[in-house]
Amino acid sequence: MTTTASQEAFLQEFHAEHPTVTAEAFGRGHAPDGRSSYEILHDRVAGSMRVLDLGCGDGLLLELLARKAGRELAGVDLSAHSLALARRRPALSEAQLEEGRVQELPFADDSFDACVSHMALMLMGEIEQVASEVARVLSPGGVLACVVGGGAVGGEAYERFLTLLRRTIQETPASQRIPALGDKRTRSREGLDEVLGPAGFTAVDWETVPIDLSGPVDQVWAAVSSLYDLGPLDRATVERLRKSFFADVRDLTASDGRVPCGFKIHLATARLG
Repeated sequence: MTTTASQEAFLQEFHAEHPTVTAEAFGRGHAPDGRSSYEILHDRVAGSMRVLDLGCGDGLLLELLARKAGRELAGVDLSAHSLALARRRPALSEAQLEEGRVQELPFADDSFDACVSHMALMLMGEIEQVASEVARVLSPGGVLACVVGGGAVGGEAYERFLTLLRRTIQETPASQRIPALGDKRTRSREGLDEVLGPAGFTAVDWETVPIDLSGPVDQVWAAVSSLYDLGPLDRATVERLRKSFFADVRDLTASDGRVPCGFKIHLATARLG
């Protein structure tokens, strides 16, 4: 298989087992102003009436967008299992939900005023083709708004988890490691400008926002252990990692049992010129 095909096969297999993983991990997190990363992204396209969600998963973001009456919504995702859950949401009964690749969008030219993507653009291969397809389905002046991961907040539980995870992966056989996912250019403003500019987009607006995932240690573990890297690990390895994490954050735990856990997101927006 090609590299992109291998990546997509892994993502499909992972989400067949964990169809709600992204929404569960990030749906309860909140920025300093109280909004979740989904709500922040929603607000970036508040004035748009025709919106496509790229990598829509189980439909949480689309459900937020559906609160505005008269809005025409569509979503595309690789995972049939995640889409099945999206179709069960009453608010999305009229949304066009398609199983497929963003590199080959099943929509006509100029179909949307906005495209959104929550933690999905950074997983996509053939990123120039993604940019070309998004530009094709957007109307002139339409906006692309994306949330991409920005890493851990220093000194908190997520940073400690990543240190333990890297050590664990170094000690595991290659068969238990995930394929390289996406294109690293999607994780920086300069990289996105390099990708989106040739497709006709304006310079990227870039904002970094801290997201608080703090809570009881079990809840924090559930969030941090949702990373793709854990997918191929055997149960014994995951259990050892869990025990190491619980022990490592003990000194961070407050008297009320709360463990501080911070994660940064980047909010990137660009308009089609």
